Amino acid sequence: MRTELPIDAWRDTRDTLHLWTQVVGKIRMALTPPVNHWWHVTLYLSARGLSTGPIPIPAGVLDIEFDFVEHRLVLRTSDGGERVLPFAGQSVASFYEGTLKALGELGVEVQIHPVPNEVEVAVPFADDVEHCTYVPEHAHAFWLQLIDADRQLRRFRSDFTGKVSPVHYFWGAMDLAVTRFSGRDAPAHPGGAPNCPDSVMLEGYSRELSSAGFWPGGGTEGAYYSYAYPAPEGFSDAPVPAGAYFSAELGEFLLPYETVRRSADPDALVQEFLQATYRAAAELGRWPSTVVVGS
Repeated sequence: MRTELPIDAWRDTRDTLHLWTQVVGKIRMALTPPVNHWWHVTLYLSARGLSTGPIPIPAGVLDIEFDFVEHRLVLRTSDGGERVLPFAGQSVASFYEGTLKALGELGVEVQIHPVPNEVEVAVPFADDVEHCTYVPEHAHAFWLQLIDADRQLRRFRSDFTGKVSPVHYFWGAMDLAVTRFSGRDAPAHPGGAPNCPDSVMLEGYSRELSSAGFWPGGGTEGAYYSYAYPAPEGFSDAPVPAGAYFSAELGEFLLPYETVRRSADPDALVQEFLQATYRAAAELGRWPSTVVVGS
């Protein structure tokens, strides 16, 4: 049973949670050795919410988890250390302060760029007391959407024989994504994401790709998306299943979550959308057959 979660009903919680995940994501980025396409900065779905996975520290391993079951941030180290930060009553400023304090108590030293990325108005974390809404039921429902999307994207990922990313959560845009690569270089990305250095996009889009995922935007209840970089000629006119469409504004195909939720066969609809948009990228872009085979 897919959860109904209208964006208008949880926008304030969504925006607060977005910024909290940026704080934790930047901690992972600062402590983890770089990996191509910024794969070292992402979060991952867990049995309780979203997690950094293991982060190397001098004393062993650190992990940080957003627990959407008990609604708290849990910080753990491999020497048995643990700190917990409840979500209730936290602004971005207090969440930032509390997270850094907890890390200090665990003996973890870290410095991050304390300003959000990919948002139009980038208020430093330490100064942001406006974003302070957390409704547990809404965060839990979003996590259930991510569980559904993670399952769909893992299934889609499994039959590709070329270079492909993990299924992971990018905190810059708050999306769960998986990306396939043709193996060829891509033209330099023009950048332009709000409050984000162009170098981020240059690295992220340094290779020709087809990317798909889910995020809490693009529809009344969020949407699956799919795009190609560079987009081959005719890509926007490619056939997609009923209910999906190409957004000229965003430059990508969208399949609203509410369309999926109301479908007679939601799993089949999502897989058809993912496969159709990938085929459009690969066939129109004339990807090498060595990576198209098995898709």
